[in-house]
Amino acid sequence: MALASRPAQRAFLGSGQLGFGACGIPRREAYEWGVRSTRKPEPPPLDRVYEIPGLEPITYAGKMHFVPGLARPVFPPWDRGWKHPRYHRSPPIHEQPLYKEEPCYIFHQRCRLLEGVKQALWLTKTKLIEGLPEKVSSLVDEQQNHIENQDERVLNIISHARLWHSMEDIPKRETYCPIIVDSLLQLCKSQILKYPSVARRICAKNHSLSAAWTRESVLLQVRGTSGIRLSAKDPLPPIASREEVEATRNHVLETFYPISPTIDLQECHVYDLKDDTGFQEGYPYPYPHTLYLMETADLQPHRFHPEQLRAKMILFAFGSALAQARLLYGDSKVLEQPIVVQSVGTDGRVFQFLVLQLNTTDLASNEGIKNLVWVDSDQLLYRHFWCRPVIKKKVVVEPVGPVDFQPETFRKFLALYLH
Repeated sequence: MALASRPAQRAFLGSGQLGFGACGIPRREAYEWGVRSTRKPEPPPLDRVYEIPGLEPITYAGKMHFVPGLARPVFPPWDRGWKHPRYHRSPPIHEQPLYKEEPCYIFHQRCRLLEGVKQALWLTKTKLIEGLPEKVSSLVDEQQNHIENQDERVLNIISHARLWHSMEDIPKRETYCPIIVDSLLQLCKSQILKYPSVARRICAKNHSLSAAWTRESVLLQVRGTSGIRLSAKDPLPPIASREEVEATRNHVLETFYPISPTIDLQECHVYDLKDDTGFQEGYPYPYPHTLYLMETADLQPHRFHPEQLRAKMILFAFGSALAQARLLYGDSKVLEQPIVVQSVGTDGRVFQFLVLQLNTTDLASNEGIKNLVWVDSDQLLYRHFWCRPVIKKKVVVEPVGPVDFQPETFRKFLALYLH
């Protein structure tokens, strides 16, 4: 065997820096192992002209090309003579024409109130009554209002939306929820021969809404689109009598101190205080009848909880009623003819029903007459839907279709439509 060279012997047998340590691992510096520092390099200096009083920088603007050692010129922004939507730069907020010093707290379609219904009641100065009003609940059990083969047709609507309409194995909520609502509305319209007054209504999708009011020196506004709106040529009659409206003076609104009433609302300084129903003057169906709000988010973090969905229904129904009241009566405080607006909210499985009566537009203080709202919450149309059969030991345990169908929920849906 050839003997090792002297440098190799020093590397293996020596006890210096290049020898073996206590564990038999050669000692090397970090750069010898290829380890790089985690410290980021310093950013390059900014290539700009420094403004020094009394000195004029020497740039390469006249050379028309880059010259090392000379400063980079600063040219004024190019005015192309027309507005390009891609390169448009909006002016600063304080220079915009609608800028105001006083902030406005806006509720739009994606606002989720932290305190839910309790916060919505305070913002709208409204008293809550559990359950549907008697005028609507009396329509639920009347046999003459029922449709022929009603339960079977509703089951077919659910199966059509959840199974037959889409090519996906498990359709998403954003697909089947609007289909269920549209199909149920079409089923309700089939009563037009029995009730000719149904022909005096029309549905509008994604209509805009804007209504503003002051609540204890806080400026509030409801703005945005509110799903499907069922409009009518005739207004809904008042639900509560004069005595019941006067009795609301003694009602005390529940507070949620120390939480601010404007939490989760968008604070904005650029806004326009206008009351807009979403339709031009002369529209043949001016009166709001029912708002249908759908929660179509598939991801759980983006989804409205039932409490938050009910709060959204209250505020959008209140905004529709307030805009209609300002259009009809101007700045009148206590309305001689209260305005009634209904609302239905759903995620395709659970339904929320609401009836709101606007009695007053004097919302600044907690004293005086309050508005009224009736809420019937968490009504299941069906508990679950199996898109695939559940098979255990070659036996079909759960067939394809809905589980625990509740026909009472559609009867309430139909009662609100026929009201």
